[in-house]
Amino acid sequence: MPTSRPTQHPRGLRRTVLTAVIAGLLASLLAAPTAAAAPPASAGPPVPRLRWAPCGDGLECTTARVPLDYDRPSGATITLALIRLPASAPARRIGSIFLNPGGPGKSGVDVVRQGGRSLFSAEVRARFDLVGLDPRGIGASTPLRCFDTLDQALGVLPPFPFPVTAAEERVWVEADRTFARACARRGGPILDHMATADVARDLDLLRQAVGDTQLTYVGLSYGAYLGATYANLFPAKVRALALDGVPNPVAWATGRGDEAATWPLFNRVGSAEGASATLGEFFRLCDQGGSACAFSQGDPRRRYQALARRLLANPAQTPDGPVGYADLVYATLLALQDPTAWPELAERLQQLDSLTRHPTAAATPVGTAQPNYPNVLEGPPGVACSDSDNPDRVEAWQRAADAADRAAPYFGRYWTWFSSICQPWPGRDPDRYTGPWTRPTANPVLIVGNRFDPATPYRGAVTLARLLPRSRLLTLDGWGHTSEGKSSCIDAHTARYLLTTRPPRPGTICRPDLVPFA
Repeated sequence: MPTSRPTQHPRGLRRTVLTAVIAGLLASLLAAPTAAAAPPASAGPPVPRLRWAPCGDGLECTTARVPLDYDRPSGATITLALIRLPASAPARRIGSIFLNPGGPGKSGVDVVRQGGRSLFSAEVRARFDLVGLDPRGIGASTPLRCFDTLDQALGVLPPFPFPVTAAEERVWVEADRTFARACARRGGPILDHMATADVARDLDLLRQAVGDTQLTYVGLSYGAYLGATYANLFPAKVRALALDGVPNPVAWATGRGDEAATWPLFNRVGSAEGASATLGEFFRLCDQGGSACAFSQGDPRRRYQALARRLLANPAQTPDGPVGYADLVYATLLALQDPTAWPELAERLQQLDSLTRHPTAAATPVGTAQPNYPNVLEGPPGVACSDSDNPDRVEAWQRAADAADRAAPYFGRYWTWFSSICQPWPGRDPDRYTGPWTRPTANPVLIVGNRFDPATPYRGAVTLARLLPRSRLLTLDGWGHTSEGKSSCIDAHTARYLLTTRPPRPGTICRPDLVPFA
């Protein structure tokens, strides 16, 4: 599977509890109801001509021109940035695999450039070109930019990862409004054309541009939602779609009934419940691990509760500044993405616990790397808010945050406020896709779900597998966000599927390669 890592949410740029190794682990995720969109009925836009050129380390790069608005296929165009690692055995080449690492807002170009030769098995790399795309509005493609500089953008953000108190909520809401006003002033035409359905239409043009009669695709997290959208817009063009870490597509787009009027995007997806369940597994495995887990003395769950209460009352003073309750929760969520980070999380929790009990104790310096400017701030809401229905009034987020934190302690408030920018967001894409999610595809779709996923809970994969005819669910009985890099069993089944289009047998369950603290 692709070796992407989730990027840090911009709200937490200023402070975090963990080291930079852990701080780079989070992806995470990121309108009024409209009728379900369909592929535009017309002669269609011209297929781009791709002129690949060497761009270092055996890779090739190019750009493609595609319509800004598929309702006007002969109108204004935008530029998409692509990169490919050519198949190592071109005489046996099957076609191209398009990749999306998630986000929304992450760069497929970066994934291939930074780790192309470690993606998939040698046989898959031999028989497929690996193609990374920066989706519209993102990275090196025609970007959504709302500021002149990264410093200007960061200056809008609150100095905490998510609001805990009523006063912090007011600061957060005003920051959302300031951010949205900047995008309304400077965003330009791309602001209203970033929905996932438009990215799926781009993918179908690019599929034709590389000469493939059907699409082969791998999508992680949000990238799985993109794959599900493609499958339902272009079911006859599906060769093999491997969708890993699937957000429930109904929940993402509209919710059921009128729940979107009061229940924001990630509350519907169930991200807080997934994170809470995964934290429970961290506590269980830490307790079982004994001395292998630095936070195991006593009951880890009770110790964490007590630490959270102390930090809520009085932030801890560290060499890099105060660390409070929200920092603890945010850093924990970052680490839960990848079980290989759990021992490091346990060490940091132990240090914080000691520091809050004995304020003169030494603390390991903490820090975080800043993301590149073009997309980490504007990109996620540019896509997610264009895709999804959300409440009209900010008071709904306040009520939802309180309710969610009762149902999923620690993480309910974080995941609720994660989408609050959608309330004032100025962009609207009338061509977004809202379903149905039930169209039979030309070939089976492989859906991969991880039982303890702290961002896209397992039930999302189960839901899509039930909705999408001819799909097959492959389960990882493990922990972390997506199965990427976590199970050689999953990797083997995925490779076989990509090579042959044959999914694993119904009910197949894989174990992870690593059990934390074992």
